[in-house]
Amino acid sequence: MVATTPIHLERPEGKGLAAGTLGLWGSTVIGLASTAPVYSLVATLGWVVLAVGAQAPIAFIIAFIPMLLIAFAYRELNNAVPDCGTTFTWSTKAFGPWVGWMGGWGVAVAGMVVLANLAQIASVYFWALIGQDLENNDLRVVIVAVIFIAAMTWVSWRGVEIGERIQNVLLGIQYLALAVFVIAAFWQFAAGTAPNPTPFEWEWLNPFAFTDWSAFTEAILLALFIYWGWDTCLALNEETKDPKRIPGRAALLTTVILLVTYVSVTIAAMMYAGLGDGATGLGNEANADDFFLAIKDGLLGPFGWALVVAVILSAISSTQTTILPTARGTLAMGVYRALPAKFKDVHPEYKTPSFSTLVMGVVAIAYYVGMTLISDNILQDSILSLGLAIAFYYGITGFACVWYFRADLFRSASAFFFRGLFPLLGALMLTGAFVQSAIDMWDVDYGYTVLFGIGGTFVVGIGSLAVGVVLMFVWFLFPRSKRFFGGESLNRDTEVMVPDEPGEFTRSIDGGI
Repeated sequence: MVATTPIHLERPEGKGLAAGTLGLWGSTVIGLASTAPVYSLVATLGWVVLAVGAQAPIAFIIAFIPMLLIAFAYRELNNAVPDCGTTFTWSTKAFGPWVGWMGGWGVAVAGMVVLANLAQIASVYFWALIGQDLENNDLRVVIVAVIFIAAMTWVSWRGVEIGERIQNVLLGIQYLALAVFVIAAFWQFAAGTAPNPTPFEWEWLNPFAFTDWSAFTEAILLALFIYWGWDTCLALNEETKDPKRIPGRAALLTTVILLVTYVSVTIAAMMYAGLGDGATGLGNEANADDFFLAIKDGLLGPFGWALVVAVILSAISSTQTTILPTARGTLAMGVYRALPAKFKDVHPEYKTPSFSTLVMGVVAIAYYVGMTLISDNILQDSILSLGLAIAFYYGITGFACVWYFRADLFRSASAFFFRGLFPLLGALMLTGAFVQSAIDMWDVDYGYTVLFGIGGTFVVGIGSLAVGVVLMFVWFLFPRSKRFFGGESLNRDTEVMVPDEPGEFTRSIDGGI
């Protein structure tokens, strides 16, 4: 065993990442960019309105509640264990290696699926911008989408600092576009030139006005999707200037900004276009896939292309930031022997998870191309099932927080609420959403495909998690895994150790952990 000298937890250079790179602003920007606010609204707003009608604004508010509660869990766990493995590391410490491994797999699955969708959307909009209306599985769309994934993989591999600078620009353009959208919508409503001016009603914010439980849960799951991604700033905890405090604060700040963004844009869209099924109405199912495209010319006239550009940049931006948490999660899994040793490689100059980042890009490209060649409908069903993976690993994190801090819950009021009650309620809500959604997805009419006589969305969603169980048992057969599954390389008492030299840490991991 090679001896190392642990340094204070506030200097987390242990895995060789670029410590001290990000501040509160940079972490928040990356958290916001990861959610792709413009694209998320484009992909979700119409479907939420179709599900619950005028209750769309309150649906976004209700979906925010479990996100906020789980954000408290992330903050508290990060304060105690500022490790880039996040859900994997924390749930392993709380529940042991088997649950921890599956928590890490949940993060990886969500990232892989959404990367395919983001790249496809960016490519489709790119071609639309130059006047080409192409099908999702058109070869030109596939080629450009692959180029986008490859380019953003390179940016992520090149360094978190260059990624932050790019995200500042891309996020600024996104929020400028959303501000223009809201102002133009309210302006036309006030002037009476909106296609279907609809006065604001407080009933839109009434949580007791829902009339259909299934529609309500569908809307909440859709809304959960558009909040997902804020936890990226936690995965970069080892690269922040204050890894114990900044990532948690950035996560909470990100969720609040997203709440304000989504509710204000939704209300503006409803007041501008109404809830009917007319050409630009939010109740028109033909507009559900892309509400912005349906209204851009009427809303902004000759500047309608600006919304198209905003969607492209939003998808590209999120493509890059989605790679970050998965690459760092698999880096941590490699360090603690939950994956092959190659996954813990860090680029000596750029201080990024070199092998993990490249693998993420290659797997995302392979998944996207493979699904597109087999059936674009299956790819779309995998996207619809994304909420299952999100609810799965967020829920595990909430439960892990309660169990990890169980001995401290009654020592103070803040510990009881922030480490106990809030994370528990958030985890229970997400578990309920997971179960109800799985039941709904079983229906053959839920998605685009039918597999084995049941809904393809259910098969893809539950099947992707089941693949993780298979891979976990396969890895269990390898000698390097024994110390992880035996609870030696990572357990409740494992320190977040930071030796003087990253190379020294690598040798100690191989010989000691």
